[in-house]
Amino acid sequence: MQMTGKRVVVTGAGSGIGRATATLLAELGASLVLVGRDQEKLKQTANLLNEREAAIEPFDLANSDEIVGWMRAVAARHGRFDGLVHCAGIQTFNPLRSLTAKAFDKLLRVNTISSAMLIKAMQFLDCGADQASIVMVASTAAIQATPANGLYGASKAAVISLVQTFAIELVGRNIRLNSVVPALVETEMVQAVRDVMTAEAFQGLLDKHPLGIGRPEDVAHAIVFLLSDAARWITGVSLPVDGGVSA
Repeated sequence: MQMTGKRVVVTGAGSGIGRATATLLAELGASLVLVGRDQEKLKQTANLLNEREAAIEPFDLANSDEIVGWMRAVAARHGRFDGLVHCAGIQTFNPLRSLTAKAFDKLLRVNTISSAMLIKAMQFLDCGADQASIVMVASTAAIQATPANGLYGASKAAVISLVQTFAIELVGRNIRLNSVVPALVETEMVQAVRDVMTAEAFQGLLDKHPLGIGRPEDVAHAIVFLLSDAARWITGVSLPVDGGVSA
């Protein structure tokens, strides 16, 4: 799983799974392009990388119409990408009684449309390198029902579907496309979940995890495996990384 000589874009690199993935990739020798909305958080991640090469590219992936052109411009500045890891995303709770089209649109733009546009950018010869690998981050919310979480789950279910379809379309470019499907992981996003639930309800979520709640590093290792040449014969797969939730 050595990544020496590989240039990898990591979105959502300012915290959580994105930061853990960037740190692991740096340890394995990759050169990184760190992407996120908060430049200060990206700088904090860069400071953790033991002086490995890391470029900082602040960008709001909600600007979906701009993603392809922006990615190609970043590649022009730093060189074509051998890998892309898309960790950036948002989660909101939207019970059916308070469902709005605006809330759904926001989740789809940030979680789903951004995924499609990033994948599209990687197919261009001036952006994705030959034999590049892409890993999207989905969620068990896509396949298991949680009250008030339907919009988020739908946005991530769409990511899983995109991976299955686009993986076949990318074969002609020798680009592999997979996703990981985490359950609850100790990140800022999960803290937000804890803040809006009763202690009893949150404990109920924890009880669904036979191996306990995950750490960002648990997901990062699965991401890097799929990204690396160790997974050269794997594409179109959505890999559960969920502590036994889906068992």
